[in-house]
Amino acid sequence: MSNLEGILLRPPLLEDGSATFRLIDSCPPLDMNSRYCNLLQCSHFADTSVVAEANGEQVGFISGYMLPNRLDTLFIWQVAVAKQARGDGLASRMLMDIIRRTQCESVRFIETTITEDNHASWALFRGIAQSLSTQLHYSRWIDRQKHLDNQHESELLVRIGPITQITESTKSKRNENF
Repeated sequence: MSNLEGILLRPPLLEDGSATFRLIDSCPPLDMNSRYCNLLQCSHFADTSVVAEANGEQVGFISGYMLPNRLDTLFIWQVAVAKQARGDGLASRMLMDIIRRTQCESVRFIETTITEDNHASWALFRGIAQSLSTQLHYSRWIDRQKHLDNQHESELLVRIGPITQITESTKSKRNENF
């Protein structure tokens, strides 16, 4: 797949849960969640998640949710792009699709966690901060020894914002794929 032309972006449906599970499984080093968790992501968090489809096949998925105690903050849980769909900016397009949605009008900050060595995620979120003309800050958050029993690398909390640059042309693209 060499471009984004034939890719449809849409909120996930409950029926996308198993395909999401398989996609994440094919994208190491992403952490696997249970199928049940993916079903919840595709239903309970559908307004703040996205599926990318090409020829009826799921080639991308981002799960996110609004932080319950800070409704101006969208937390991005996981970003998965199938190998054949990488290299053309699909992850950025999917994330911007979520941000443009009516349900995300109150979003002024994006947060996520990234391990120090995940270069693809750093590039994605630095690019998003740049395209939104805002800042990216990070700090230690989940410690390998203290929180993860040395079973996973430490995670840095990344915070992008404040987002003030969702322009009218950006907002008008909210529903272009629905």
